[in-house]
Order: sequence, then C-alpha cells, then structure tokens
Amino acid sequence: MNVKQFVKQHREDWQQLEQMLTILHKRKRKIKGSDIEQFNRLYQKSAQNLSYCQTYFPKEDVTLYLNELVSKSHNLLYRDQISSMKQIRHFFGVKFVGLLLEQWKFIVVAMMLFTIGALGGFFSILDDPQNAYSVLPENIAQGVDPEQLGKNDGQVDASLMSTSIMTNNIQVAILAFAGGVTFGLLTVYLLIYNGLIVGGIAAVFWHHDKTYEFWAYIVPHGMIELTAIFIAGGAGLLMGYKLFVPGHYSRGHQLKQQAKRSVQLLLGTIPLFVIAGVIEGFITPAAISLEAKYIVAFLTVVGLILYIVIGKLLLAKKNPTVILDS
Repeated sequence: MNVKQFVKQHREDWQQLEQMLTILHKRKRKIKGSDIEQFNRLYQKSAQNLSYCQTYFPKEDVTLYLNELVSKSHNLLYRDQISSMKQIRHFFGVKFVGLLLEQWKFIVVAMMLFTIGALGGFFSILDDPQNAYSVLPENIAQGVDPEQLGKNDGQVDASLMSTSIMTNNIQVAILAFAGGVTFGLLTVYLLIYNGLIVGGIAAVFWHHDKTYEFWAYIVPHGMIELTAIFIAGGAGLLMGYKLFVPGHYSRGHQLKQQAKRSVQLLLGTIPLFVIAGVIEGFITPAAISLEAKYIVAFLTVVGLILYIVIGKLLLAKKNPTVILDS
C-alpha cells in the first residue's frame, strides 16, 4: 500500500477525530458516554496508523500530521485524567448517596441479618457461659479475657494495627459482596456469622460486668465499620436477589447489570473502612477515658447522618425530580 492509498483509506477517521477534539474542548461539560467511547476508538486507531506511518512512511507529511493529531488527543485524555478528582468528588458526594437511597432496603436486610446473629450469640452465651466454646471460634473463645480490657492502652503499634484492621475489614466486605454470586447465600452466612461473634463476645463481657467498658472499645470505630459492612452486604444481597428473581431478564443480564451497581456500592465503603481503621488503630486503644471513646462514637454517628443528609440535598439540587422527604 502506498501513502496515497493509506491516506485515502483512513482520512475519514482522522477527520472525525479532529472534529471530536474541537467538540470535546468546547463542550466538555456536556460530554456523553458514547462520545467518549467514540473518541477513544478513533484515538486508538489513529495511534496505530501513526505507528504504521513511522515504520513505512517516516518522511511523509502524513506522519507529521498524525503525530500532531495523536499528541493533541493524548493531551486531552491526560488533562481529563487530572480532572478525575471532580469525578471522585461527584461519586462520593452525590452518586454513592444516590445508590444508598435506591438500595436502602437491602442494606436494612443486611443489618437485620447481622442483628439476628448478634442476638442469637448473645442470648446463647448469656444463658450458659460455657456455650462460648461452641458459639465462638476456638481462638476467640480462649483468647477473650475481659479482665485485661484496657490494660494495654497506649502501648500498641497504632499504625500497624490500623493497617491490619483496615485490610481485614475490607476483605470481609469483599467476601460479603462477592457472596452475591451464590444467590446471596454466602452473604447471608457471613452477616449472621459475624453478628454471632459480636453478640457472643458481648455476652462474655456481660458476665464479667464489663458491658460499659466493652462497648466503649467497640462503638467508636464500630458505628462506621458496621455501616460499611451492611452496605457491602446489601450490595451482595442485591446481586443475589436479582440472580434468584431475574424477572423478565436472563440471569446473565442481571448479573452484568447488578454487579456494576453493587461494585459501586462496595467502592463507596472503602473510605468508611479507612476511617474506621484509623479510629480503631489510634483512638480505640488510646489511653483516654471511656467517656471520650463514647463521644467519638457519637461524633461518627453525627458525621454519617450529615454525610447522608448533605449528599441527599446535593442530589436533589442536581436532579430536581428527587423528593427530599422520600
């Protein structure tokens, strides 16, 4: 193929890319998803054409032209990546809250499943302390010592503990979310099982008259941590429900559609786990009064409520059809 044939074959695509460059520069705030896909396709194709020209037509004008065209396209993409912070702010400020409001029923179901497990574990051990060895995992049943609570305050490696806790909690959330592909059965098990452990440990401390102290070490990080787990669990339940009751669509279609939404819910929980991990690593084991720990817990609840309320207001502002009292 000579250079004239090459240009004639691909000229239309290059012209389209030039037009899209102009459009995207002028109407950046009104870009549609289809526009981005088309721009990316033309950019990739032009980049391949440039590579071909550099090999076979290195001294032709078309090579210089394509080099400039591809460079402009690349610079536009790079600049859009820099502005991705706006997309992140939009996601956590509006999009994530919107997803929570849409899927709140599944999140509530996740909370109820956890609560059922917690009550079962609590009353089982409350009735007979020896049940701790059958309700709780062996390492927890043997390792929990209420009399040692608070003895090591201020003596732990806070940064190491925080990182370890964050990693563990995110793993639990991912499992709860991924459990959706098992029609939600694994998600249900994880929620009930984790509730069983929390309730069982609470009963152990109840028998030692350490309930006030126990919750002082749980609620500062627990309010955010459990909220994040309920959201992740709700995402898994949502996916599982759509697979179990696909309606007029195939299960494959529902999996594809609901997985995307559930992944967004899961991603939204990551900052919550980070905050919970920081609190659990630095504040929970800190040598401060129990009352101060409860104050931290109260502030986290207020923060969560404000986040939802503000996000809902922003969502209503961007979309007037949203009913604020829904």
